[in-house]
Amino acid sequence: MYISVHSSIGVSPPNELKQDSQQLVEKVTTVNFAFTEEQEELRSFIRSFMEEKSAEATVRELMETDDGYDSAVWSQMAEQLGLQSMIIPEEYGGQGFGYVELGIALEEMGRSLLCAPFFSTVVLAGNAIIHSGNEDAKTALLPGIADGSTIATMALAEASGRWDAEGITVEATGTSEGATITGEKMFVTDGGTANLFVVAARAEGGIHLYTVDGDATGLSRENLSTMDQTRKQARITFDGTPASHLCDTDDFSYIAQILDLAAVALANEQVGGAQFVMDMAVQYAKDRVQFGRPIGSFQAIKHKCADMLLEVESAKSAAYYGAWCASEMNDELPSVASLAKAYCSEAYFHCAAENIQIHGGIGFTWEHPAHLYFKRAKSSELMFGDPAYHRELLAQRIGL
Repeated sequence: MYISVHSSIGVSPPNELKQDSQQLVEKVTTVNFAFTEEQEELRSFIRSFMEEKSAEATVRELMETDDGYDSAVWSQMAEQLGLQSMIIPEEYGGQGFGYVELGIALEEMGRSLLCAPFFSTVVLAGNAIIHSGNEDAKTALLPGIADGSTIATMALAEASGRWDAEGITVEATGTSEGATITGEKMFVTDGGTANLFVVAARAEGGIHLYTVDGDATGLSRENLSTMDQTRKQARITFDGTPASHLCDTDDFSYIAQILDLAAVALANEQVGGAQFVMDMAVQYAKDRVQFGRPIGSFQAIKHKCADMLLEVESAKSAAYYGAWCASEMNDELPSVASLAKAYCSEAYFHCAAENIQIHGGIGFTWEHPAHLYFKRAKSSELMFGDPAYHRELLAQRIGL
């Protein structure tokens, strides 16, 4: 993915424009994105696979199951497409792609509401292990994620629902191989099927990350009843559960980095869903005839579709730039991650809601797919913190 950035900075004369003795500074940045031919081919290949394996009927069938995914399709994703191995370094059995390619894959998954533990395994647990600096853990754990034999997740949030350091109260006895964990984690994505957990817990020296086997003694799990049934969540309880130390988080800063990467990944997934519901609404506006003409010819519907287009294209700019920052792991990542998460969350939810409005009565029914995207949009909006939380985080990160 090639990105050219052109910036112009203009400083207003202090005698003409002042407010509270602060000089008004205007910064305008234009970013042009262009995917390579290989990246477009990757998108086309993944879209074809998703359209075949994650059709609406399949999604409805899988969301009613406890596991929430098809093990045969999960294996195909790993063996035929190599999706689970995309961002894993080659020395650990992966393909070594960057975050831009991962963003493309997630965008297509969001477009098809893929029911599979991909996000939890690759984006959450995978990133936590990849960037941990623990060579023994990477050598032991990453090949299993790459070949699809490991379903992993990250257990971070607790009953408070907070995504910051103050929300972590689960305790571990230490940082050695003989550590044990006691406490409860909530809202663990795909926690009901994971066979590997990356757990944040307090121990001597601060907050640490540990890895826990899914069949470890003292570990119990309970699937939660959620509004969005396409993405499973679970309550995980640890009772003196054996754990292996993964890394020190330097008082949450490392976990914050993993959450930034996750926010960027989720933003790209949200873009896929937002684009799909916009396309769905536009097509219906063309096909539905009322008073002798398509409803898309009415000004009110035109305005809704125009607003959706603006939001989707703006969301793409934020998500794609976030993916580039994540690939580079540059200093902009924290602020761009919060910006992308806040904007893409609101854009997706608004487009999903407008899609239902444009469809009218049929859009509210259980038989129509519009409500499936609406529920995914809402759950994604709250995941890792809502837009207000990320706007506040953005303000802190840029020094406002």
